[in-house]
Amino acid sequence: MNNQPNPEPAVAFRLDAPTGGANRGVLLSAPAQWNGYLESLAFAPVTVLASLLQSRRITSRQIVEQCLRRIERLAAPLYCVVSQTPFDAALAAADRADAEIMRGQYRGLLHGIPYGAKDSFATRELPTTDGAKRYASRVLGYDAVAVTRLENTGAILLAKLSMGELAMDDVWYGGQTRNPWNPEAGSSGSSAGSASAVAAGLLPFALGGETWGSIVSPCAVCGTTGLRPTPGRLPRTGVSALSWSMDKIGVITRSVADCALVMDALRGADAGDLSSMDAAFDCDLSAPLTDLRIGYDVSGFAALPDEQIALFDDAKARIETMCGAALVPVELPALSPEYDALPMTIIGVEGATSYAAFIADNGLNELVRQGEDNWPQIFRRAQSVTAVQYLQAQQLRARLQAEMTAALAGIDVYLTPSCRGESLRYTNLAGQPEVVTRAGFAADGSPVALSVVGNLWREDAALRVAHAFEQMADLSERVPPGFA
Repeated sequence: MNNQPNPEPAVAFRLDAPTGGANRGVLLSAPAQWNGYLESLAFAPVTVLASLLQSRRITSRQIVEQCLRRIERLAAPLYCVVSQTPFDAALAAADRADAEIMRGQYRGLLHGIPYGAKDSFATRELPTTDGAKRYASRVLGYDAVAVTRLENTGAILLAKLSMGELAMDDVWYGGQTRNPWNPEAGSSGSSAGSASAVAAGLLPFALGGETWGSIVSPCAVCGTTGLRPTPGRLPRTGVSALSWSMDKIGVITRSVADCALVMDALRGADAGDLSSMDAAFDCDLSAPLTDLRIGYDVSGFAALPDEQIALFDDAKARIETMCGAALVPVELPALSPEYDALPMTIIGVEGATSYAAFIADNGLNELVRQGEDNWPQIFRRAQSVTAVQYLQAQQLRARLQAEMTAALAGIDVYLTPSCRGESLRYTNLAGQPEVVTRAGFAADGSPVALSVVGNLWREDAALRVAHAFEQMADLSERVPPGFA
């Protein structure tokens, strides 16, 4: 049985990145209003928790204890937690953070903050299961680079979070991860547990990953904030590979500022991921939007159900007010039918390669889902795809990348209803970064999400627009019933 995360091949998909220039980092404010009740911080963003830690009005131990209690009390019905750092070890890490802060050795806004990681991120002491029963006890003995970088900031890993089997949807060997807003429904996936845990107030933030919708979709469904960056922005070293040319890692949080903060801690090249690189990131979330040209995805807005049209018209109007100019209609490429199978051709072939040892050892028959559109059949079909067909698919992808670049010429970002129209498919193939934030709530009380898509390597512009909308819309106080 293969006991290692699937390795990246020698040739990696790589996008040119901007270099040089000033890098002022992420400028964040950290409001510190607090009523003194610990439970009222269950849904507080990292910036608020960090402010309270800096001012020593609260300790890391208190935050960690609260998260552990909430996990113990609320996680089981959500099927979102796979494994946990032992209670004593978690508290010891919190005590170390508190001692460092008291000595003036403050490492930054993530110091002493607990978090969780999707169960595809290698961890040296906890199992890394990829959502598959075969890997339920697989302890790799080392950390993914993202986990190491967070450890260096003083953040504290509390839990490994559920993911759909081998990174598909929200069903894993332990059950179906549930949506805190509607526990009878799934959370979507495959970063299922990451979105569910953050939405339920179990953890302030979580690491996730996306190949085709696996951050954006669960964030949209669970009402969390998410960032899927440009491929190569964050190193994937130590994260199980599904599709080496399409996999991205990202973050799921409670605010746009938190997305910027965590991404800033994770970014930069690592020798273990040949696609990763050092790219400039200069993000001032307090800057006005008047220097940005903002578009909207015509096809995405046309795909809205009638009951959501007014909500998204209001979102567009608010952003027009902030940028001081009318939004520009953006027509995404109209593609021929040959593109329809493109994502799954690439993902299927690369996934069947990544999990070749698992497949050879009869692992596909052990997976929970065995339908026509699930991994067992997809991987079996992929094994009959020829090298010529695979390379033709990558050629089509390169053509789409050029067409997307042309479609976005002259604008900095565009708005689209999350998971509507073709934007999600196109941007995962072409690489544009996407920020997901709440746009409002449907009549049944479920969250509705707005995505802000930036040009390649322009996470800063997408974050600025999403942050400004988030602050104006002021939707963060609403939490899932039964989890307050």
